[in-house]
Amino acid sequence: MFFLMVRYKQITVSINKLIDKRDERKKTTNRFLTLIIFSKWYDLFFFQFKESAYSLMNLKTLNELNQDILIKETSELSFLRYGKIININLFEPYIQYLDQHTHIPKTLNQYIADDPLIHEVFKKPPLLDDIFGDMPLEYGYVNGNNSYLNALEFHPSPEINIAITPLVLMLGHTEDIKDFAYDVSQLEAFYVPANTAIVIYPTTLHFSPCKVSDDGFKCGVILPYGTNMAFISAEDKKKWNDPLLYKTNKRLLAHPDNKTLLDLGAYPGLQGKNIKIEYK
Repeated sequence: MFFLMVRYKQITVSINKLIDKRDERKKTTNRFLTLIIFSKWYDLFFFQFKESAYSLMNLKTLNELNQDILIKETSELSFLRYGKIININLFEPYIQYLDQHTHIPKTLNQYIADDPLIHEVFKKPPLLDDIFGDMPLEYGYVNGNNSYLNALEFHPSPEINIAITPLVLMLGHTEDIKDFAYDVSQLEAFYVPANTAIVIYPTTLHFSPCKVSDDGFKCGVILPYGTNMAFISAEDKKKWNDPLLYKTNKRLLAHPDNKTLLDLGAYPGLQGKNIKIEYK
């Protein structure tokens, strides 16, 4: 009997030691997991803080250099008249493709209405069906070095812009077009940080992004398929009594200073200065 009691105590002590070791392993594991979670949270917070600080610093510099127009943040309420920010994470494959497989030309802009290779890597999320009403879409981009307003366009459909780099957009509203003319003093400018996706409404006047550094800009563009793929003839403009028709699914008002667009048949509908966004 005495032997059994001693053996029972030995077994109990061994079990308690095993339990203690298990609990210690659990504590160690929990500490390790907590450290990983904290590290990831800290990295994310620091990255967002750094990006936000950089944006504010860049925006301050831009406004000091540009007296013709106030440049705002897309987070401001005034932006909601023209569009809204959407989840950038939906476009990760799109962003990777543009970042790795497209280049910024040394001069001017390069606009590609639809790049078939993007269709291979980017699978349309349900949000795009909601935005565009389940229409076939073109996945394109515009990369370049533009700094001037030059023109304003609008479509009878939304447009998605994906800022791969920081850029500035000058935006207006179609209700301010009077007799096929628009006064550029009514424009508002917005700084769009890198890795930002926005929807531009059909009533929003817009055109090429403007660069904010010597490196130029990269911007993804999503529109209904067929947009910008063919010019509207002079005969059709006359038939429909609409001089602003320019390309398929697109109306455009050019600045009189932009001879290139005028030579292509664009209507000189912008009144005022051909605003330039200075960045240095």
